[in-house]
Amino acid sequence: MPNKSHFNSGHFIINQQKKNGQRHSASIDLSNVNVEKTKHVLFVQDAVEVLKQIPDSSIQLVLIDPPYNLDLDYWDTFENYLDWAKDWLNQIYRVLSDTGNCVIFGGFQFQDLKKGDLLEILHYTRHSTSLRFINLVIWYYKNGMSAHRFFANRHEEAIWLSKTKKYYFDLDAVRMPYDKEVKELYKRDKRLNPENIEKGKNPTNVWEINRLNGNSKERVGHPTQKPIEIIRRFIRGLSYPGSIVLDFFAGSGTTGRVAIEESRNSILVDTDSKLYEYFNLHLSQIHGNMYVKPYEIEKNITVKEAMELIQSIKKSKIHKVG
Repeated sequence: MPNKSHFNSGHFIINQQKKNGQRHSASIDLSNVNVEKTKHVLFVQDAVEVLKQIPDSSIQLVLIDPPYNLDLDYWDTFENYLDWAKDWLNQIYRVLSDTGNCVIFGGFQFQDLKKGDLLEILHYTRHSTSLRFINLVIWYYKNGMSAHRFFANRHEEAIWLSKTKKYYFDLDAVRMPYDKEVKELYKRDKRLNPENIEKGKNPTNVWEINRLNGNSKERVGHPTQKPIEIIRRFIRGLSYPGSIVLDFFAGSGTTGRVAIEESRNSILVDTDSKLYEYFNLHLSQIHGNMYVKPYEIEKNITVKEAMELIQSIKKSKIHKVG
């Protein structure tokens, strides 16, 4: 049975462009990009104070897992969650580049404005900002708490927003390989492109990734740490090597770790000084990895100095095609 994507003229045009060997207008030519080193700057400050100092159109990906107002700690307690969230939501559009993306983790399980509800955030961005909604990503996991007064929760959500229609998206970077049997079956179907079969399948907007267990090797001590695999998929798909990823609710610093591994620059902000401790543990886990390119960590500098340092280490120009 057909769904709405079968009648989407935009999809038809994109498919035709691919057949003709044409690039989408949002494509970025990375053939001349050689990232030799990345820079990663840590700020233990209020998120909004840092955001207001970041230059316009300078960030490719904002990737955040904000507090949910569950009273887990002092950083997770707000009288009115949405009133607080508006301060940083209003800054995101300004700092994103024209090809930029924003991912906000959250949930729909909360019942009033005091609690952090992704539904309220999505409603506000749609009606009070110029950010564009692209996808709702469902993170599905099999392990979780039991429940007796409602269906037990086994997923969290993340909304993907963009600044313009020309947002950057690299599907090939996040494709999932087909099983050997499925691949051989698809190869016999003459209607399918053999090249795309080799690349793998679209991971869809439902991602089955286990939550971190208490004894997980990834854990660095933060109570709401996200699995590396989730962060990596967003960074690979929505940013490109040498671009800047901003996480102003950095928590354990997982975003910065993945940015290092994927040759992106990063800016990490959190009010909790434990960010330094957590991030050092992440660095110890990737120490000695021969595939990680050189990187530099900066602390105790201004936002202006941070942006200048990141710009200074870019060795090649990145230009849009189209």
